[in-house]
Amino acid sequence: MAEETVVEQTWRGMLEGLPGARRGNLAVAEAAYAEPRLRALFPFPSHGVLTFHRNTQFPWSNDLPFVAGNAQACIVYAPLRASERVLGESLTPREAAALVVAHLPDDCGPAFEGPWPPPENTTD
Repeated sequence: MAEETVVEQTWRGMLEGLPGARRGNLAVAEAAYAEPRLRALFPFPSHGVLTFHRNTQFPWSNDLPFVAGNAQACIVYAPLRASERVLGESLTPREAAALVVAHLPDDCGPAFEGPWPPPENTTD
């Protein structure tokens, strides 16, 4: 059996409420986890929002949309440096997760382990 990645461990800890795991709104986390593209990213719940990152260690990528809210209503925000801040509001967690996926860059693949920016591709 393969060893869990940092991303998989983080999602599992958050969803199962394991000791020491960061916790956010469970309904929002479950909806995000149900989306394969979001499940491949590093989740970071904090201060009522669930952010997604392309990497697993600080400093974070901070270039992806994120969700604020709970089981009743969510808002999806554009990345911090975007000119348009709110992408959608009064959404269910499932709608919010789908909207985040719809606004992910095409090149947004699985999160890599380490800090941002990504390591340069080098060939020997």
